[in-house]
Amino acid sequence: MQEFSHIKDDRAYMVDISNKDIVSRRATASGSISLTGPTIESIRGGNVKKGNVLATARTAAILAVKRVPEMIPMCHQIPITSVDVEFEVGDTDVTASVEVRSVGKTGVEMEALTGVSVALLTIWDMVKSAEKDDTGNYPSTAIKDIHVVKKVKEQLTNQ
Repeated sequence: MQEFSHIKDDRAYMVDISNKDIVSRRATASGSISLTGPTIESIRGGNVKKGNVLATARTAAILAVKRVPEMIPMCHQIPITSVDVEFEVGDTDVTASVEVRSVGKTGVEMEALTGVSVALLTIWDMVKSAEKDDTGNYPSTAIKDIHVVKKVKEQLTNQ
């Protein structure tokens, strides 16, 4: 019978990380949202009715990173030391990239992935009135390719 790390006898457990070393950790995640040309131009021109789309999405991503243990049951609370959110606005999509740093005993991949996901959801929310078709649906809008781009774990140097 397979033994699970987080579930034993139908009870959920957080993995004990007490004996893990404290190291510098960094993870970068990325994803994109497909949008119509006019919506992309509205984002570029700062003409979206709800306001500055990318500034709002950046703030949402940072807030989401800080809330991961509240949303994902087995994630540990970790000391987030840095969050960097970047956007690239293309012709038909916006790509979000979130880098999260921490010094601790467990990784930051879930924080980076959550930051990207919430940034893209926020973009969708900010532009949804422009993206709807006549039936109220979103035939051109899609969030895609959310993934971890890079994960780094480095020993701390004595200071």
